[in-house]
Amino acid sequence: MAISKLNFNSLNVTPSANSAIGFDSGADDLETGAGGGSMVFIKKLTASSSGTLSFVDGSSSVVLDNTYKEYVFTFKDIHPATDDVFLGHQGDVNGATTYGQTCTNTMFYARHGEGDSPAGIDIYSSADQAQGTGINKIVQLGNGSDKCGSGYLHIFNPSSTTFVKHFISCLNGYHPSDQSFQIFSAGYYNTTSALNTFQFKMTSGNIDAGTITLYGIT
Repeated sequence: MAISKLNFNSLNVTPSANSAIGFDSGADDLETGAGGGSMVFIKKLTASSSGTLSFVDGSSSVVLDNTYKEYVFTFKDIHPATDDVFLGHQGDVNGATTYGQTCTNTMFYARHGEGDSPAGIDIYSSADQAQGTGINKIVQLGNGSDKCGSGYLHIFNPSSTTFVKHFISCLNGYHPSDQSFQIFSAGYYNTTSALNTFQFKMTSGNIDAGTITLYGIT
């Protein structure tokens, strides 16, 4: 199966008037030759000893409805106040804020210690959930002054009233035991109701610093 070359000359990385960053419509896709979409900036939240960071459709210029079929949250330099905790997410329906939707997810990680050991890839079964209502953990962090985590969370068609709501995430964190932990998570919110609000918090303590930014995908 042949894979066509990317046309790097057609990549557009300059924000346009509608704050979209992405590919020109003429850019070559890897296989089909079709043009790709754009990431449209919606909202950035900055943590400052914050218990939670929440994105609610229709509040504070947040859009989380059928305007877009996909949404991406990016995380930059997320630093916890408490040592050895996870950052996680939960969604809710119709603007509700109980954040107790049933989820099933799976996780694995690749790690490498600063002393060249330990190193490897493994299932993170102790951090996932099966039909649980807790937060979906996405990165494990230490609270040393230079420790933080960064990455992304991708939500697919959260406004659907037919299907469950899938998500995938990939974040790299500075682990409490001085290791690089890249954690991959994927799962679904097991509801056919539209999700229009998402909240982020630590499993214990505050989000001391960092930013979370929401984009819509055209």
